[in-house]
Amino acid sequence: MIEVKKKNEGEFIVIVGEENSKTEHNVELDNEYYQKLTGGKITKEELIKKSFEFLLERESNESILSRFNLKIIKGYFPKYEEEIKK
Repeated sequence: MIEVKKKNEGEFIVIVGEENSKTEHNVELDNEYYQKLTGGKITKEELIKKSFEFLLERESNESILSRFNLKIIKGYFPKYEEEIKK
């Protein structure tokens, strides 16, 4: 389960529930990066949810940073932007 709650225009709370563990993450997303990845075709919340689905395919929810900017994912996973744009 991935739940995305908007805190303000550029900040979101993401709650990830996996089997026996629940984690909370503060995620920042600026408009420029959002537009670069989506062209405005989906909401910011949908982009963040898809980004967490991408991350969870590669690591556990406990391994995901508790606070980060969405831009840093590509530093850990170079194919992130290419995959998420699909």
